[in-house]
Amino acid sequence: MSKLRIGIIGAGGIAAKLHLPEMQTVDGAEVVLISGRRESRLQTLCDKFDVSAWTQDFEAVIADDSIDGVIIAVPHPLHVEWGLKALAAGKHVHMQKPLSTSMSEADEFVQAAEQTDRTVLALPFYSKPSTLAARQMVQDGVLGKISAARARHSHGGPEVYYAGIQQIFAEETEDDLWFFDADKADVGALFDMGVYAIANLVTILGSVTAVTARLTTANKPTRLEDTAALLLDFECGALGTAETGWCDPARTSEFSIHGTLGKVAVHGRDQPLIHYRPSSLVDEDADLISETVEVSAFPDENSHQHWIRCIQAGAQPELCNARSARHITEIMLAGLESSKEGKTIAIQSRI
Repeated sequence: MSKLRIGIIGAGGIAAKLHLPEMQTVDGAEVVLISGRRESRLQTLCDKFDVSAWTQDFEAVIADDSIDGVIIAVPHPLHVEWGLKALAAGKHVHMQKPLSTSMSEADEFVQAAEQTDRTVLALPFYSKPSTLAARQMVQDGVLGKISAARARHSHGGPEVYYAGIQQIFAEETEDDLWFFDADKADVGALFDMGVYAIANLVTILGSVTAVTARLTTANKPTRLEDTAALLLDFECGALGTAETGWCDPARTSEFSIHGTLGKVAVHGRDQPLIHYRPSSLVDEDADLISETVEVSAFPDENSHQHWIRCIQAGAQPELCNARSARHITEIMLAGLESSKEGKTIAIQSRI
């Protein structure tokens, strides 16, 4: 079987730090064309990741009939525009997060994705062993009735992230911190980092029915929020808390799911899934039993490996698809509205 030919639209930090490194781990596919604005960055990426061609014309990737799939890695205001063009050209699509900051755009993308046989994977990618194992334990009733959940995903902010990107490209540019520009970025830490915390909980517990949120700017030089906390009403009856921010240089990536028979938790990036349960349901002082959950039964793959595997199987991702990305987009937009209006916002979409 010949390798799938992949093109990338966008040659910025996320292509350098995520898409190209992960594509090098994929069997059965190769990146053959990168498009972007800066010639120096394009050449650097081609040299570093052994890509044969680059172009400064995004349309050239769409128009190339030899390309099977397209990775959308442009700034988020352009995600849906180029995702729709790729689908219309018959390409499989790997969509960077967030899908959009507009429900009309998100609806349009879902409609286009579901009217094609092309495989669409939409980040964030949470088909990870620990998350899948927690999801299975919830579905199997191991934790009892789920009452609450919490997830947090945060880091030190765009300026910290881009310091590493500038090292990759060996250059400093004046517009990499567009994340802080309210006119360009439109949204802040919630859509940048909170999307991960929300996706984690939605993957495990399912659809959200309502959102109550508070957003603030605690430290960064921007009119956008740099800190956010969302209270999520889940269709299953549980309450969830999704936290995020740009003011956490120690970095946090964790979640916990709480039920009437026990709880599971991941206490940090690359940490194991721990199952906690009481040794007695009638003695509050009884010892707590904790054990590491075996997760080897679940596939340990990155988003690009999963995308290519789905393409080869003629399938859609079960979890990280256009419909789930739209649901997460609606949750985040509801968070913005809730914080502004001081009220709970109902969610219409479901996954």
